[in-house]
Amino acid sequence: MTNSSQFDPHGTAHLTPEPPTRTALVLGGGGSTGNAWLIGVIAGLVEAGTDVTGADLIVGTSAGATAAAQITGASPAHQLADVISAAPQLRSGPASPAAGRRPTRPVGDHLERTDRIIAASVDAADMRRRMGAAALDLAAVSGESGQTRWRATVASRLSNQRWPDRPLLLTAVDADTGAPVVFDRHSGVDLADAVAASCASGFAYGIGSRRYIDGGYRTNADNADLAAGYARVLVLSPFGGRTRTPADWGLHLATQVENLRAGGSRVETIFPPLSAEHLFGANAMDLSLRPPAARAGYGQGSAFAAQFPEFWR
Repeated sequence: MTNSSQFDPHGTAHLTPEPPTRTALVLGGGGSTGNAWLIGVIAGLVEAGTDVTGADLIVGTSAGATAAAQITGASPAHQLADVISAAPQLRSGPASPAAGRRPTRPVGDHLERTDRIIAASVDAADMRRRMGAAALDLAAVSGESGQTRWRATVASRLSNQRWPDRPLLLTAVDADTGAPVVFDRHSGVDLADAVAASCASGFAYGIGSRRYIDGGYRTNADNADLAAGYARVLVLSPFGGRTRTPADWGLHLATQVENLRAGGSRVETIFPPLSAEHLFGANAMDLSLRPPAARAGYGQGSAFAAQFPEFWR
């Protein structure tokens, strides 16, 4: 029998304590601000006494793959300090949540392009193949220099570029076939390459003879299904569990959480508050929004640890 609920920092819940069991931490995708929010949530949890970095399994997708590699290589407090202290890089456009922010043209173009692909696809497998083909076309334009720059950018974000000893799963999609892919320390792939592939939302990223695209196209931005079999699962979802795919494809986080619970897992989810929605989505690549996203996450992590002190123990 499971006992779980979605975390609401303004609500309360009473859960029955359970003995220590295998735990899984799922870190969803969400762009640059999503990565900052994830780091903030984890730092808040750790400081409040809930050290989720010691999970028996960590699953990372896209920005969550970066966060997963970061927290296994350096303390969340150090990572949070780096985000908060970074000089803001302001972009043009209205800044208030009420007015909204205009996404930069590359972000807007990407969303429009991928929305068209999703609309033209008959199912998830067809979508992955179409996304892969489009990313291969972009890779042909960007060339080797684009790949080299992207790897260098990803590697610079990781303080430790070695796979951790504990299970760490990073998701991607094979651009040539559309097949879902999961990297781990036994895959024969460098950690920086696995993260770069999981975050490849534009052009296809090459590793050896294969090319890959963003792991968010595997099922959704969270890929919580990979935590099946773990007794306690904590899902941090910068996109709030939303997906752009049709509901009848069955890829929503809610469906995956339902399946995990049906399999005996106790599942909790943490989503950004409604008041912080302007930090994500179309604004997910706005670097000036990383500090407020991290602060919002930190507050939520601290509140969750206080409300559910027994969940991870």
